[in-house]
Amino acid sequence: MSTTQSERLRGLLEPLVSSQGLDLEEIEVDSVGRKRVLRVVVDSDEGADLDQIADVSRVLSAKLDETDAMGADEYTLEVGTPGAERELREHRHYVRATERLVKFQLTEGGELVARILEVDDEGVDLEVPGVKGRKATVRRLAFEEIAKARVQVEFSRKDKKEEEA
Repeated sequence: MSTTQSERLRGLLEPLVSSQGLDLEEIEVDSVGRKRVLRVVVDSDEGADLDQIADVSRVLSAKLDETDAMGADEYTLEVGTPGAERELREHRHYVRATERLVKFQLTEGGELVARILEVDDEGVDLEVPGVKGRKATVRRLAFEEIAKARVQVEFSRKDKKEEEA
């Protein structure tokens, strides 16, 4: 059974990322002209700050330098977080997106934009915004009903503290 370079890199790097208190979300190796770029995406339930990103980057860089996992050719290591409009793939992604607005592509067709209220092992409870002055409604989606989900950027949402004041 052959393994891809990404799978080998995941096996090598995941324990190091975990030791830093983070989850390894993605590994991508791209060729950009003559150079190669290794992109590593990390996250945690609390998010990852710049100091954590720098620390994990140093640890990964040291490990990659002592192995031949990237071969002899030059490459650039980029370590970052998933970004504002991340796609939700794993259960933990949905949990981390609680209280966020998400665009769902449904397996039966169509889409839904709603705020995640709660996540359990079977699916998500959502708050669907009301239309034309109507109140928001609550809806349940099982994970099987979700073809794709992506967090939406909100520029005008009030902070909970502001709403409570």
